[in-house]
Amino acid sequence: MSLGHGRTYHAIPGPSVMPDRVLRAMHRAAPNIYAGELVEMTASLFPDLKRLARTEGHVAIYIGNGHAGWEAANCNVFARGDRALVLATGRFGHGWADSLRALGVAVEVMDFGRQAPADPARLAERLAADPAGEIRAVLCTQVDTASTARNDIAGLRAAIDAARHPALLMVDCIASLGCDAFHMDAWGVDVMVSASQKGVMVPPGLAFVWFSDKAREAGRRADLRTPYWDWEPRVAAEQYYEHFCGTAPTHHLYGLRAALDMLAEEGLEAVWRRHARLAQAVWAAVGAWGQGGAMALNIADPAARSHAVTALRLQAPDGTRLREWCEHEAGVTLGIGLGMAEPQDPAWHGFFRLAHMGHVNAHMTLGALAVIDAGLKALEIPHGPGAVEAATAALAAG
Repeated sequence: MSLGHGRTYHAIPGPSVMPDRVLRAMHRAAPNIYAGELVEMTASLFPDLKRLARTEGHVAIYIGNGHAGWEAANCNVFARGDRALVLATGRFGHGWADSLRALGVAVEVMDFGRQAPADPARLAERLAADPAGEIRAVLCTQVDTASTARNDIAGLRAAIDAARHPALLMVDCIASLGCDAFHMDAWGVDVMVSASQKGVMVPPGLAFVWFSDKAREAGRRADLRTPYWDWEPRVAAEQYYEHFCGTAPTHHLYGLRAALDMLAEEGLEAVWRRHARLAQAVWAAVGAWGQGGAMALNIADPAARSHAVTALRLQAPDGTRLREWCEHEAGVTLGIGLGMAEPQDPAWHGFFRLAHMGHVNAHMTLGALAVIDAGLKALEIPHGPGAVEAATAALAAG
């Protein structure tokens, strides 16, 4: 007998929970892609996407996932042989670096490990050692989905400016957009990449690249552009199909319209606060569990933790045992410990992740925490008491 029958909950960091409103918007017959409702609706998306990123710059929409967004940004900014500095705080910083190398960009990685954010002081020191300005851009994740480290983007921009360096600042917000506060223009970000399947609450399939006038001008010398990745036609389209280099992702666009409406109705600042409070409830529960066992947050400093997803650690193989119990016995799917160890490494089985991103509310997060608590008991994994009580107290405190 299993208690997992009924509506399941996938508490993984993407694809996140899809709102019924988004799914209903997508459940329609194919539209006319040449004129009428679809064309008019698409025009309304661009200003709202800019508001989501807090920018007056430009935004291009691509059919693809987050890796497609990386490649689009790379191809529009760099020429073969250019130098890039990647600040890695987990698996996805290294992934972006690999994407650049494959295109012929010379990449230097400053690796800050898997349990800490990037250090602006170290960045300033490195850029000061590049007086010729050979480093074309500094790249980092706002939140690394694997480690769940959250970087101080404004602090990194300040470090670039303090070094009087001309490098562009490029940021991956795939895991954080619509969950953690982000101010593209105020923080001096030149290029930002995101995707549809996390805080934006739309099924996987859309990638977004926002870019400033400075990045647009700097990218005119890029020689990696192809007709598909070129962002110029997408933001200066005279014909509708030019926005997408062909047929539009029609049903994803309808879903995106519904999701942007939902975010606007709640208010972006309120969305950020909701994610922060749910994250604090998770952290409170983990603090209680850790008092009597090995459970711990991967990121020690609260200021450096994602509000979208939390990486946790237990002694191996208890992370995998707990994930499997929660999924099969209670209907809650937790995220694997991606990037914290190699899958063939026994330590891999000590990690898991709990997402609290997108279309998620208090009862969903508290329910997931209660299931984890039950799993710890059922599997006799040592842990401290009072985790659910600590989480509810954190939510009640506001």
